[in-house]
Amino acid sequence: MAHMGKKTAAAAVKVDRGRAYQPVEAVALAKEIAFAKFDETVELHLRLGVDPRHADQQVRGVMTLPHGTGREVRVLVFAEGEAARAAEEAGADHVGGEEMAERIRGGFMDFDTVIATQPMMRVVGRLGPVLGPRGLMPSPKAGTVVNDQDVAQVIKEIKGGRMEFRLDKTANLHIPIGKKSFVEQSLVENMAAAVDAIVRAKPTGAKGNYIQSVTLATTMGPGIKLDLPATLAMAH
Repeated sequence: MAHMGKKTAAAAVKVDRGRAYQPVEAVALAKEIAFAKFDETVELHLRLGVDPRHADQQVRGVMTLPHGTGREVRVLVFAEGEAARAAEEAGADHVGGEEMAERIRGGFMDFDTVIATQPMMRVVGRLGPVLGPRGLMPSPKAGTVVNDQDVAQVIKEIKGGRMEFRLDKTANLHIPIGKKSFVEQSLVENMAAAVDAIVRAKPTGAKGNYIQSVTLATTMGPGIKLDLPATLAMAH
């Protein structure tokens, strides 16, 4: 642990805490100071000027990163018949119906995202107490309740970098935008797509400064404060 502490301290020294970095500069610095032996995730952390306790100030939506997240997403699909076959062909990790619901009630959780065709919501709805607290419940707003004919396309989009984002209880958003191994340009373009999606998701009840601060960090690395006007200018 002492050795890891030295690496953390060495990385922190390279970040000027009193400075707000340009996005491109911050990405280069994050890659430079990442020290872990594994391929660290690069994340955006945003502090928003909203109150999550109010329904008209919720921030939630779906974004697609042009270069993906670099993370293998395990997709479970509730479908039957032709839609189930389409899901399997599109690369779903698990496909099922009532029997899959029983497995989940029995403790099976080997998946990251759940998609359901509209007819199967009669089955999935009963899993609310299990899936809901984990943020895994399919919903039309998140694009995870789909028509039978759309199931294959949605699976491909999720596998390719589409993901849901949602405000936490402390009015923060945490968005993975790729891996340390990504080239800088890919991380910058993913960052731009993420910022754009969050700006577009501004709720009707938001007052004052919607996005108050943005920080970039790798899994093990220190936070790098971003220049807010320059970051917001990345939105299309």
